[in-house]
Amino acid sequence: MPEFLKNNKKYYTPVEYVMAKIGGTYKMPILWRLKDKVWRYSELKKSITHISDRMLSKNLNELVNDGFVSKNIIPEVPVRVEYSITKRGERCIPIITSLRNYGFELMAEDDISDN
Repeated sequence: MPEFLKNNKKYYTPVEYVMAKIGGTYKMPILWRLKDKVWRYSELKKSITHISDRMLSKNLNELVNDGFVSKNIIPEVPVRVEYSITKRGERCIPIITSLRNYGFELMAEDDISDN
């Protein structure tokens, strides 16, 4: 497969491209949470206990910039910010579901339990 460029970054496969968009430690868990309802920043932070404020902000901004998540700023005191999944983000959910199910299967095979 030929390589291609996007924003001066070289990609060699479509899988590499999609993983750059939704891969990493936090993007799929964020999308997974947003699939069912709108979340505020503080709710996401509490839900993903091992994420720092910096990483949550960075990943949310990237997901918003890439069109997977929308950000709604509600002008009240204090300002309220809500995040929701977009149609583009919803298309990821079956893929995340498959990866999640496969992860459960591998964990069972490798005898990994919840701690």
